[in-house]
Amino acid sequence: MNPILDLFASSPMKPLQTHMQKVQECVDQLPVFIDAVFAKNWEQVEQTQKHIRALENEADELKKALRLHLPTGLFMPVARADLLALLASQDKIANKAKDVAGLITGRQMSFPESLENQFKEYIQKSVDTAHQAGKAIQQLDELLESGFKGKEVTIAEEMVEQLDALENESDVLQIKLRRSIFNLEKELPPVDVIFMYKTIDWIGDLSDLSQQVGSRLELLLAR
Repeated sequence: MNPILDLFASSPMKPLQTHMQKVQECVDQLPVFIDAVFAKNWEQVEQTQKHIRALENEADELKKALRLHLPTGLFMPVARADLLALLASQDKIANKAKDVAGLITGRQMSFPESLENQFKEYIQKSVDTAHQAGKAIQQLDELLESGFKGKEVTIAEEMVEQLDALENESDVLQIKLRRSIFNLEKELPPVDVIFMYKTIDWIGDLSDLSQQVGSRLELLLAR
């Protein structure tokens, strides 16, 4: 039996949750990746970047299979368009993780040692935000069973609120890190500075995209 159809047989939400788990696996590699970058272990950097790319490809395959087999009947528990929009939001997180790793690897970027702790904290906050989005998605089964009513909705809403809080914390860390780079600009090659800011923005996008998953889930709850 087709594994995606097998997932649909167990739960109409299970394929979406499986995809999100793969997205989380992809994002989970970023702290390992950034450790190797600051250690200037370029062999490990390249290996981890390839692993991130492979996981993102696996997420893409799950996305394509889900789109292909998503039911079109009248008895879907939620609108097909809403599920596809949620799937697209999830997939963008993995894409952005791949982009971050690809940019740093392609340019063999190095960052000032004085920024190591800040950078790692910022990366970890993005990972935590993606995980919170994953926790919210794992609630879909309970929400479906409850008919999107009762305490399960309250739990999901609280998870989305926590997701918003994590995204705000990520924004604060981003501002501090950008300020730290600004203070070092005169000591750094201008082109490197440009790409450092771009990298910081893309890492911030991970949290923004995770928050978008929460926003999509809120729309499901509202309907």
